[in-house]
Amino acid sequence: MNCSISTINREVYRDKVLGCWTGKNIGGTLGMPFEWDQNMNDVRFYSQELNGEPTPNDDLDLQLIWLMAAEQKGIYHLNERVLGEYWLNFITGPWNEYGICKSNMVNGLMPPLSGSCNNDKWKKSNGAWIRSEVWACIFPGSPDEAALFAYYDSCCDHSGEGIYAELFTATMQSAAFVIDDIRELIKIGLAHIPADCRIAKAVKLVCEHYDRGNDFVTARQALVKDNEDLGWFQAPANIGFVVIGLLYGEGDFGKSICRAVNCGDDADCTGGTVGALLGIIKGRKAIPEQWIKPIGESIQTCSVATYNSGGLMSLPETLNELTVRVMRIADDARRENPALISISEGDTRISGEHISRFHDATSVSIRVLNRSPYEFMFDLPFATVIVDYEDGPYLTPGKKKKITIKMADVSFVQKVISAKLMIPEDWIAVTSQECRFMVQAANISGVDIEFIPGEMKDAYCYIPLEVRVNDRFYPYLISIPFQREGAVNHNLPFECRNYYDSSARRKRRIAEAGNFQSNDFH
Repeated sequence: MNCSISTINREVYRDKVLGCWTGKNIGGTLGMPFEWDQNMNDVRFYSQELNGEPTPNDDLDLQLIWLMAAEQKGIYHLNERVLGEYWLNFITGPWNEYGICKSNMVNGLMPPLSGSCNNDKWKKSNGAWIRSEVWACIFPGSPDEAALFAYYDSCCDHSGEGIYAELFTATMQSAAFVIDDIRELIKIGLAHIPADCRIAKAVKLVCEHYDRGNDFVTARQALVKDNEDLGWFQAPANIGFVVIGLLYGEGDFGKSICRAVNCGDDADCTGGTVGALLGIIKGRKAIPEQWIKPIGESIQTCSVATYNSGGLMSLPETLNELTVRVMRIADDARRENPALISISEGDTRISGEHISRFHDATSVSIRVLNRSPYEFMFDLPFATVIVDYEDGPYLTPGKKKKITIKMADVSFVQKVISAKLMIPEDWIAVTSQECRFMVQAANISGVDIEFIPGEMKDAYCYIPLEVRVNDRFYPYLISIPFQREGAVNHNLPFECRNYYDSSARRKRRIAEAGNFQSNDFH
């Protein structure tokens, strides 16, 4: 689409990006002592000794790796597989879905398989939507584009509701660069996710209570009740807590982040996301100094490597440096994609036609929502080969398995591509193991291959897929990963409560928080 008639003033844009990261640090620091607490809180200000530095938080520092990936590869060369590779190399956090994601990838289950496989407990949880701001800041006023990159990001370690949650926050945050009405932003976020998903249900539930005049405690309790079947630390309820902060905070920065944190559960994430969104809407200049001064301008990390084989990594150390580097990537994106809303020295001008598109389902959002969670993709010079597993990459010896082979982004026509799955000799071919595609278009519908696996000695096996083009002598070999059903157990009794902090120190911090409490919830 041509957005040349819409533009954002560069200094306004800079102030909003800096406001985003400042609000993220503030809300995350406010909520960190109460992460995982399932009770309501009564927080009114920071409850820990800060000494001019924010609390380290994976909500922000994982986004530094995506920043580095965009700088090194180029923003439009990123996809879920590239982000997965950066995850393997630079993200150290071992807990819950982060650890499952990494375990899946080292065994060949790359995104989106890394988020959908062996991950039933955590694929609907909070690890993805908490890191959506980087895409919104690179694509201000372009929620569709932010949604696409939010999908690349979230499918690394989530599936289903966990992905919808980041689509919701990323599109709201991108739109917030040009819209300041909270209810309209919520509608835009809902327009980019399935209307019947649990994220949408939670958001609508909060809106209904707010519209009826019920207090935020009533809305919070209704959310908890409605999400009992999912358990704690899951995205639907916590996205609802974010919406509570945004609506019941009534535009006041401090009141809004406190409302979110006081709902409990993943309190650093909800507070950080509310703070970031309001930072975008208001800009850094409008965030009260009383919230900024105690934590300063630095970035503290806890879940990313600061060194790699090449030496010290170039991660931003301050909010201002992060802002400058994000703005450079945004400029690069506009050189590659002139259809994006422009960033200029002139006045901000946003057309009504441009904003009206935010509420419509587009080809980008439809394509993202229609993606299979069980795809394995491999890029060849002339096409992307897609293997879509039926119900996942799991095999049971003696039980029939079906996969579907597809081709996308094919760079030629009037040629034949063949793909042959080279199963072991003692396995049984139910259908032909070779399929052929007469290329007439860039994307080719799939062909099913079925087989019955024999005995599997190991938890994983890798079956070669031989791909040939009819006028070339050499084959391309792709290793297709499979996992023996029941061989992997990721449902371990592991929790990471304030992973950078000792239990004793955490209890002391919560006790200290009592100095700020009163008999009524703020």
